Amino acid sequence: MTKPPSIDDFPSRAIDLIRYGDTDRQGHVNNAVFATFFETGRVTFLSDQASLPEGTMLVIARLAIDFRRELTWPGKVEIGSRVMDVGNRSFTLSQALFQDGNCAATAESVMVLVDVATRKSTPLTEEVLSALAKWGEGN
Repeated sequence: MTKPPSIDDFPSRAIDLIRYGDTDRQGHVNNAVFATFFETGRVTFLSDQASLPEGTMLVIARLAIDFRRELTWPGKVEIGSRVMDVGNRSFTLSQALFQDGNCAATAESVMVLVDVATRKSTPLTEEVLSALAKWGEGN
């Protein structure tokens, strides 16, 4: 596994509270809840973007999570997001979860632009590509 990232590596950030109900019988946050925290980060990231072309939406096509350490209650989790790669019809979002400055998990999500009427993928527009460019690695 590669060296864990720092929150400073991510231009988009969100915060979520860890709830007691998020824990399992071992006393740490259940692994399924990690996906919920990554969703908080994705939604925050997407709400910061320029609006999508009329009649389109973004759907998640892939989510891969690498667990690095446990999350514990009580506390909060900080979610960092950045654009890792951009294709013709999709982009890959790189994310990480942090508690008290420590990276607990990393994830990659592939987001696809879809035509609402046909339910098929459609090319990313210049406007969307421009908006995504400011959220890439190194920004």
